[in-house]
Amino acid sequence: MTGAGAGGSARARRSRRLFVAVSVALAAVALIVEPIVRQALSAGRTIDLGPLQLKLAYNTGVAFSLGNQLPTWVVLSITAGITAGIGAYAWRSAPINSLAAVVGLAAIFAGAAANVIDRAVDGKVTDYFHTGWWPTFNLADTYLTCGVVLLIAALLLESTRESEKESSS
Repeated sequence: MTGAGAGGSARARRSRRLFVAVSVALAAVALIVEPIVRQALSAGRTIDLGPLQLKLAYNTGVAFSLGNQLPTWVVLSITAGITAGIGAYAWRSAPINSLAAVVGLAAIFAGAAANVIDRAVDGKVTDYFHTGWWPTFNLADTYLTCGVVLLIAALLLESTRESEKESSS
């Protein structure tokens, strides 16, 4: 995590604006796509896209249906709390993170927030990407996964750069 302090610098404002813009844009796309997919896949319809099918499923739990026996308010409270924590961390760390790390955190937050909003409305998350060998997932889950990969890559790259700086000094 590089950069100057987290104060009110122009870099801090730009990083935070980027975090908000990417988060809002990604979450909006996921939430707009969902009712379209539900409509297109109503009545058990499946769309074959080769290795991936669009097939409607609902998840009352969290990842891999963990906690699907818990009351909706418990799952919603826990996931909303975790999402708020991710958002707070991303907001506070944006000024000192690289561009890639900020975008990765925004994707993670957007995916988590879109799933929380979906669960708050329906009591369950709508999933529709089906592989046959992996649990069915949605666009928000894709954001979460891609965000984690991007964040890890950004942190590893930064760590490598810092190690190179130290060894050249």
